[in-house]
Amino acid sequence: MALALIGRQDAYRELLARYREPIYRFIRASTGDAQEALDLTQDTFIAAFSALEGYDRSRPLLTWLRRIALNKCRDWGRRRRLRTMLWRTDPIDAAHDMPDDAIAPDVQTADRAELARVNAAIVRLPARLRETLILRTVEGLGQAETADVLGISEKAVETRLYRARSKLSELLANEGGRQKF
Repeated sequence: MALALIGRQDAYRELLARYREPIYRFIRASTGDAQEALDLTQDTFIAAFSALEGYDRSRPLLTWLRRIALNKCRDWGRRRRLRTMLWRTDPIDAAHDMPDDAIAPDVQTADRAELARVNAAIVRLPARLRETLILRTVEGLGQAETADVLGISEKAVETRLYRARSKLSELLANEGGRQKF
């Protein structure tokens, strides 16, 4: 971090190599869109590198990066809702639900189909519940770190996680699934 602050390019590359994957996974799970996740990951690191002087070194760097990524995801969601409202159409990327690896539906396994169904349901959760669920269960953060990333209390994390799991179970049950979260 100190080397990046003095402008050493190799330090920036090391930070990117170290933290790119967890940030991408978080954004991908938050948006449900692999291409948007790539763009938002890049935006996250651009914003982080330009704001390095403001980073509080007493806090974990990954938490700070996740906070920036969370804000990028929220901005993306607002822009997407506005675009949808203005044009009264779904974005082109919502036109169909194709798996990332483009395997024909008749070749997909039951596990892959179930995973896609659960991921689609997670994306439909309200943002506050989705963010909490992703940080706690997908990213595996502890309650305190999740609270820190979201800027809420640990009790609020616990409540949101309970509500997210309940709502996810409800969404899946309404689709005819039997999953309990």
